[in-house]
Amino acid sequence: MTTGRRVAVRVPATSANLGPGFDTLGLAVSVYDELVVTELDTERVEVEVEGEGAQDVPRDASHLVVRAMAHAFESVGVRMPGVRLEAKNVIPHGRGLGSSGAAVVSGLLAAKGLLEGTVELGPEMLLRLATEIEGHPDNVAPALFGGLTIAWVDETGPQHKKLLVHRGVSPLVFVPEFTMSTAVARSLQPLQVSREDAVFNVSRSALLIAALTQSPELLLAATEDKLHQSYRAAAIPETDRLVRTLRAEGFAAVVSGAGPSVLVLADGPGRRLEAAKLAASVVDTPWEALMLAVDFKGGTVRDAEGATFDA
Repeated sequence: MTTGRRVAVRVPATSANLGPGFDTLGLAVSVYDELVVTELDTERVEVEVEGEGAQDVPRDASHLVVRAMAHAFESVGVRMPGVRLEAKNVIPHGRGLGSSGAAVVSGLLAAKGLLEGTVELGPEMLLRLATEIEGHPDNVAPALFGGLTIAWVDETGPQHKKLLVHRGVSPLVFVPEFTMSTAVARSLQPLQVSREDAVFNVSRSALLIAALTQSPELLLAATEDKLHQSYRAAAIPETDRLVRTLRAEGFAAVVSGAGPSVLVLADGPGRRLEAAKLAASVVDTPWEALMLAVDFKGGTVRDAEGATFDA
């Protein structure tokens, strides 16, 4: 590899679960982390971060982006060079919008760019490596590939299917000031659920695919869930109240990922504005309302000459 190679990476935020699709469904949305990685002529690691989490993230090789890069290089048997990482974080941390998944994908795409011409990191390998680090493919799949993704794991490893979202679907995300630990959220769920609840979620997950791709008018019914949100409600009561308030008025509101953000899948820009107005009038906790689009492209990496190598 040529010393001094420089690549730029852009990765979208994601919202996982989407109500009934626990650990399976994910959606990429138009909030992005961006970074530039420059290969150094020494083995040192330099990290500069601005934006979200700038005061909290490490400035050395333990940074999640750098660890993901190292994992990629190790997996293909190539020694990782020293790097300078310049990150601009926009995706909120600890809010259920896939910030850790985006960091993992950012590091893998940076490695893909630095390895271009030496080793090819294809989409299947990128998804496998990302899942090895993140633990679940539901956030990393849409971050890599964009759009609505169905993710699963079989005997050969993690798999995904990307679907195009109906143009009438208008995402709205309410982001609070407080955070939620994914590990804590998972600890609140039972290890077993009833057959009735399992069948309920299977039916809603199937309906949600139809609602998101063909029939947005079905989104309210399609986002019902009995597997995870109710068990986490006591830990994030403000989120639970906002979801219940919005759904009572006919809006397809769900907990975004592990929370505490709330995702509304509105069936049009007008309905999205109505949801934002309703939330502003009833909540007792500050929420930032983000009017977003579905990101259809996923993560990208380009070199200094502008050549792009998509995931």
